[in-house]
Amino acid sequence: MDEEIKFYLDEAEESMGKALQHTQVEFARIRAGKASPAMLDSIRVDYYGTPTPIANVANVAAPDARTLFIKPWEKNMISEIAKAIKNSDLGLNPQSDAEGVRLNIPPMTEERRRDLVKQAKNESESGKVRIRAIRKDVNEALRKLQKDGASEDSVKDAEAKVQKFTDTYISKVDEFLGKKESEIMTI
Repeated sequence: MDEEIKFYLDEAEESMGKALQHTQVEFARIRAGKASPAMLDSIRVDYYGTPTPIANVANVAAPDARTLFIKPWEKNMISEIAKAIKNSDLGLNPQSDAEGVRLNIPPMTEERRRDLVKQAKNESESGKVRIRAIRKDVNEALRKLQKDGASEDSVKDAEAKVQKFTDTYISKVDEFLGKKESEIMTI
């Protein structure tokens, strides 16, 4: 029984770590006024009939804080990349030439910054909900083990450890939110 409890504890910590990583990825997608290649991670380009991430068909660079330059490995992809960016929800206007696609990132208004902070808070809350759901699932599995014969003390100790993991990962999400919030609000 102790091996099963250890398994559930390891599973809880690993799953909470993945939930935290997912939240970090979502934070990276929220642009904070600076050009970042990660802004384009969610955009897919039609590459010979297959939706493909831009990073898989081109080199994405940020030559300065307000510009992204996308240089495809195949020249015929320039128009496809520009079309994909234009159709995305980023609200950017791509400019293409013979070399690639240039994106000028406009400075953000105060209202846009507040909207992005709100979006970051929503992502933070989603991360916390995922972590709490993992806690709930693991605690239910531990209680089932107790019904199947595991000692009450070891189950209570395991539940306490799961709560400690939960508190740790939720505080990390809050820490990342604080950093992202200050990054967004810094002009």
